[in-house]
Amino acid sequence: MPLKSLPVEEPTLNLTPMIDIVFLLIIFFMVGTQFAEMERSIDVQLPTVSSLTPLTGVPDAKVVDIKQNGIIEYEGTEVTLESLQTTLEQAQANYTAQAVILRGDNRCAYQQIMNVIAVCKRAKISSISLANKPEQP
Repeated sequence: MPLKSLPVEEPTLNLTPMIDIVFLLIIFFMVGTQFAEMERSIDVQLPTVSSLTPLTGVPDAKVVDIKQNGIIEYEGTEVTLESLQTTLEQAQANYTAQAVILRGDNRCAYQQIMNVIAVCKRAKISSISLANKPEQP
């Protein structure tokens, strides 16, 4: 039996699954547009705002320096522990998450740094950072 005499079937592409998917997509988008129209049909007058900037910005961290001889400076001005506490209490009252950065000289007495940390705690400052400088290799 010669091979040429056998009937050869041509491959066919079944389009049924593709048509099903197209119909599902059409239904999905039709239903989705109906929901959007329902939202627009609610009669509510929304207020308008000219600018969306916050009324106040987040304040910078307050810097407290402790010099080698134990002198305390608050943002460049020499202060006592008592005046530092009242200043930090006012800052904390203005912004409850006020941060403080302590920059102590590496030759100052550790007790003075602890005194300033205690003042920060009494002023209810919860974010206290100790500034440092990485060693150069």
